[in-house]
Amino acid sequence: MRVILDHSAPAPLRRHLPGHEISEAFEQGWERLENGDLLTAAETAGFEVLVTSDKTRRYQQNFTRRKIAIVVLGQGQWSALRPHVQLVLDALNAAVPGSFTEVPIPFKQR
Repeated sequence: MRVILDHSAPAPLRRHLPGHEISEAFEQGWERLENGDLLTAAETAGFEVLVTSDKTRRYQQNFTRRKIAIVVLGQGQWSALRPHVQLVLDALNAAVPGSFTEVPIPFKQR
């Protein structure tokens, strides 16, 4: 599956998602695109899933008309996300066009 990580997703995540082709928005020149513009660019380029930690996306778009799936990380900090990478991988593997999935990631206790 072709996956795009937006600017809020931790970059190290890309090395922990085997079986998927991972790119980052900045690699595509999309670091300044937001919301619908980023989704449209990603869909046009053939990406199937957008991974973000921006929880407000749910309220910004109607995803049922989209070809791209959205996976929202419950936590954008790599140190908190790392032990739960399998949850992200499971969400990617289950993603279908137009779906919106939130991956709950507990805050790391200090």
